[in-house]
Amino acid sequence: MAGIPCTFIRLAGCPLRCTYCDTTQAIPVDSGEWMAMGDIISEVKQRGRPLVLVTGGEPLAQKQCVDLLKLLGEVDCTVQLETSGAYSIAQVPDAVHRIVDIKTPASGEVERNRLENLDLLTVNDELKFVVCDRKDYEWCRAFILEYGLESSPATLLFSPGFGTVSASDLSAWILEDRLPVRMQVQLHKLIWGAEVTGV
Repeated sequence: MAGIPCTFIRLAGCPLRCTYCDTTQAIPVDSGEWMAMGDIISEVKQRGRPLVLVTGGEPLAQKQCVDLLKLLGEVDCTVQLETSGAYSIAQVPDAVHRIVDIKTPASGEVERNRLENLDLLTVNDELKFVVCDRKDYEWCRAFILEYGLESSPATLLFSPGFGTVSASDLSAWILEDRLPVRMQVQLHKLIWGAEVTGV
């Protein structure tokens, strides 16, 4: 949903150490500020944006994440969850649009992929691959074929690893192979710059 005004809810704490992580400040569980769920919901309502994204860190590593998602489901907006895919998405409410990040070899966390999540995806969901180099791309292409993801109900996203592969190269590879994927860039980095946080 690129380009739609969005309220980010970033939950602190992540057990993964992806090589391309651009939010290392959210890795410690004691980073950020403590907020009661009621205060989070009030803030979301006050901002009144059509989209809310719960992210991290790794949000599903937090015990009360699913409870928060249920409360957000009562607010008049679209709710998304962006997760590493290292945790089961089975308990995530059906109304939540799930963005599941498939870890590629260059991430350093490929063994964390929970393949059972693939069978839980719906038309509301997205499966994201951060591609860091040509080898990563070829691994992703093989992964899609191996697991029959060309017929997955979820949208498949390829995102160039920032500073590791150009968007133009990745686009050319996708077009050459006619992969059934959508190109995704980190829009906030183009608008505000790669080093800016909290936007």
